[in-house]
Amino acid sequence: MYKVLVSDPISDMGIQQLHDAEDVQVDKITGLKEDELVEIIGNYDALLVRSQTKVTAKILEAAHRLKAIGRAGVGVDNIDLEAATKKGIVVVNAPDGNTIATAELSFAMMMATARMIPQAYKKTIGGEWDRKTFVGVELRGKTLGVIGMGRIGSEVAKRAKVFGMKVLGYDPFLTEERAEKLGVVFASVDDIVEQADFITVHTPLTNDTRNLLDRPQFARMKKGVRIVNCARGGIINEEALVAAVEEGIVAGAAFDVFLQEPLPADHPFTQHPNIIVTPHLGASTVEAQENVAIDVSEEVLNIMRDQPYKNAVNMPPVPAVVLNKLQPFFKLGEKLGLFVARMAEAPVSDIIVSYSGELMDLDTNPLTRYVIMGVLSAHLGSEVNLVNATHLAKSRGVNVLVQKTATAANYKNLVTVTLKTKAGDLTLAGTLLAEYGERIVQVNDFPVDIAPEGTLLLISHTDKPGIIGKVGTLLGENNVNIASMQVGRKVVGGSAIMVLTIDKHADHQAQAQLEQLEEIVKVKELTL
Repeated sequence: MYKVLVSDPISDMGIQQLHDAEDVQVDKITGLKEDELVEIIGNYDALLVRSQTKVTAKILEAAHRLKAIGRAGVGVDNIDLEAATKKGIVVVNAPDGNTIATAELSFAMMMATARMIPQAYKKTIGGEWDRKTFVGVELRGKTLGVIGMGRIGSEVAKRAKVFGMKVLGYDPFLTEERAEKLGVVFASVDDIVEQADFITVHTPLTNDTRNLLDRPQFARMKKGVRIVNCARGGIINEEALVAAVEEGIVAGAAFDVFLQEPLPADHPFTQHPNIIVTPHLGASTVEAQENVAIDVSEEVLNIMRDQPYKNAVNMPPVPAVVLNKLQPFFKLGEKLGLFVARMAEAPVSDIIVSYSGELMDLDTNPLTRYVIMGVLSAHLGSEVNLVNATHLAKSRGVNVLVQKTATAANYKNLVTVTLKTKAGDLTLAGTLLAEYGERIVQVNDFPVDIAPEGTLLLISHTDKPGIIGKVGTLLGENNVNIASMQVGRKVVGGSAIMVLTIDKHADHQAQAQLEQLEEIVKVKELTL
């Protein structure tokens, strides 16, 4: 008989499958203090929480039987993941349970901006019968730009199509084939910025998506565009949005998420009649609360019964003998994945990971997870972790292939990562060198020797005398200091690459000046 402790208020309907299971006993005891939980946790195989219970290392140390911790929701900040991993306890959450709730809120916000519903309501209950001010627009026939075509973005797109809207979809992992299946037009962020009547964002907040919509983007938008953000605060520059509304570029905006939450009373959004705000209500429906409980209950049940599960957020236990040999490569694998993903400028369809040398004889599955996590994290940020990386890749239509060979050229071990995209293949290889640690030794066809850290400039160019000096001079004029430089070429006077480690970010002006040099083909800045 499996015993499950539910220590936070969780929907009874949501955990009904646990109650119905003949091999499970469910105890619901809420409001427990840490010491009280320590006393009883040793009797349970699984623990279900929301956000109130803090699952500390002290509690987990006493959890002698515990196999699973289920978080009925997404965030796991209240659970000590490191301590759980050390104890071999799987932590699962429910990232899919609020999909429909958030998609519907996004669509409701879009409609609210189109018809100015909150503003009309406020005036009407204030005693004003004002029909002239609130002349809105229809959704039918308009173009909606969806930035982020994951679970939620895809659901928003479905609803928009039913309303007769043309949908432009962008996602780093969206291929033209998948866009066609979803019935959306494959587009870039620039396409959406320039063509959309409505724009809604559904991406994680990462370095790449922070201020994704900023002053330059607003300046290129259609006059009268409407903006919705029910994803993450910071994806849209809040100051730039207010300016765009005041300039008449943006006719209306609706935000459920903000850089600072709770939203300060004096925030500019609260003072502007054309901006609608709500207090982060994305998952606040009865159904969503039940769904996350249902999802996490099913996962916990599968873990206890040693059946497959998918939404774990911590690293599964790895045999010590394998871990000791693979662990030095974990950081390298993640950096390789992140580096090559940042090089990509088209959606990724395949990830090919090749292991050579002594790695051939090991179970490299844990290391492959680090590579996949690195690739996906370039665009998905903290949404991806070691355990869900493979699942997320599959759900995004990205194929993963692992290859092994005995020979590793001049190296004891070699990890090679290739991304297949519509624009061509991208390849990066790395190894561990004694006293130097992680090194990237190949970028596409070019041999190099780079430490995968800091801010890098990847410059494709023609191998001609003087080009190194020109690049150094130009960066110096822009107050960008070069910490190290590597040049790779195959033949004299042919195609070559230059990889520079720089002390600070090279702004758009500096990069544009570099690309204006006759010998330069392309400049790409990467942050690792």
